[in-house]
Amino acid sequence: MFTGIIEDKGVVTDISKDSKSMEITIRSPKIVSDAGLGDSIAVNGVCLTVTRLTEDEITVDVMPETVKATTIHHLKKGDYVNLERAMAAGGRFGGHIVSGHVDGVGTIRSKKPVSNAVYYEIEIPEQLAEQCIPKGSITVDGTSLTIFGVTDRSVTISLIPHTYSETILGMKTVGDKVNIETDMLGKYVFHHLQKMNKKESNITREFLAQHGF
Repeated sequence: MFTGIIEDKGVVTDISKDSKSMEITIRSPKIVSDAGLGDSIAVNGVCLTVTRLTEDEITVDVMPETVKATTIHHLKKGDYVNLERAMAAGGRFGGHIVSGHVDGVGTIRSKKPVSNAVYYEIEIPEQLAEQCIPKGSITVDGTSLTIFGVTDRSVTISLIPHTYSETILGMKTVGDKVNIETDMLGKYVFHHLQKMNKKESNITREFLAQHGF
């Protein structure tokens, strides 16, 4: 489990690919200082497992489903990535509940400075937009952000100067792809309502009349 508060921007130092999977090595002394084999690390919002460690690098495996469903396959040597270690029990909960299981990929459609902030409009799949609400939470490349606007195919988020400089989102521009994870609690509510709507209701006109409605 993660919170969407990015701890470091690591740099990709090596990538090994076959036809379906990947192995990525990332330099980040800060993350390595408190990481162990088998630990979960969120890389651009994708929960991955540490398979090797050196003094300043971690290596993670990326399985075929993750390669297909996220932006991870776009990475190349020299790219920076957002990194977050799994939340420690008793740690500060600075963002929101983030699973590291990406729901879909979005595309930045606009990037606009507004006073001390930068607004991004991100096009996302319609089924993900249905799970979003104004002032709700969303994870973009692993970063916990507040939604300021929603349409049927997009969300608008705002970055303060700290988030802009301390995450890779500040490096992103129009046309770039980003990993999207919608709010976990919102997903459960949305899924429950969908199931309820598919069931036939026992409440009929006659039932309402009998009970004074």
